[in-house]
Amino acid sequence: MKIRFLGTGAAEGVPAMFCNCAYCNEIRRMGESEFRTRAQVLIDGVLSVDFPPEAYAHALKFGVNYSKLKCVLVTHSHMDHFYAHDFILRGYKYAQISGVLEIYGNSEVKAVYEECTAREMKPEVAPNIRLNEISAYTEFNVGEYKVITVPAQHSAVEEALLFYIERDGKGYLHLHDTGRISDSAFSFLKERGAKAHVVAFDCTFIERTGGEVSRHMGICDDMLMKQKLENIGITNAQTRYIITHFSHNSNPTRARLKQIEKEYGVTAAYDGMTVEI
Repeated sequence: MKIRFLGTGAAEGVPAMFCNCAYCNEIRRMGESEFRTRAQVLIDGVLSVDFPPEAYAHALKFGVNYSKLKCVLVTHSHMDHFYAHDFILRGYKYAQISGVLEIYGNSEVKAVYEECTAREMKPEVAPNIRLNEISAYTEFNVGEYKVITVPAQHSAVEEALLFYIERDGKGYLHLHDTGRISDSAFSFLKERGAKAHVVAFDCTFIERTGGEVSRHMGICDDMLMKQKLENIGITNAQTRYIITHFSHNSNPTRARLKQIEKEYGVTAAYDGMTVEI
């Protein structure tokens, strides 16, 4: 399983689009190697977790061919994780494609898709995309992948989701956008046989904790979740832990994150990073 972190920034990106803070100005000065686009994870070139506004730019920069994309798992409907407008281009004169693209998301994801494509979706394109409404605490198969959903702690108005994805006995656990994950979510993963070789944690705040009720996490929150995963047996000493989804407010430079890596034994994702299991 090849896991590519195409985008590793929070909603506003790094540097933030409209920001004039010292962190953003310094990152602009440092240049492209420090930039972070909105979050997207691509698995084996065929399954995407979320689909941000930069998805097309990710394809150009990292050599991704979305004609091979078979499935999009959407965590929630926020713009930085689901930019539905692009799907009007999957067919007609815009693209030669084969097969149906399956999109899985909650009821708000479905509503956003319908709103964003209502004006421009051509009848020749519509059959090429299928929306599948899902909820937390479910298991289903997408081709050769097993997917398990659990609830994120992120939104008061919709059920944001987290995903465990497995192929050929290799498991990837996607834990962002979210605050601290509930014990019941971890228990459900355990009951369903989840064994994570790679875990990607929301680390929006880096060294600042989100606390019990926050919509995001920092490294201390991540370490609490790591311990719970190990205690329940979903992960072990060989599991690789990735931190990602960084806010510009946390000054996520590569040099600063190197210090976090050394101190906590994690890997800080950067745009374009690939992990294989």
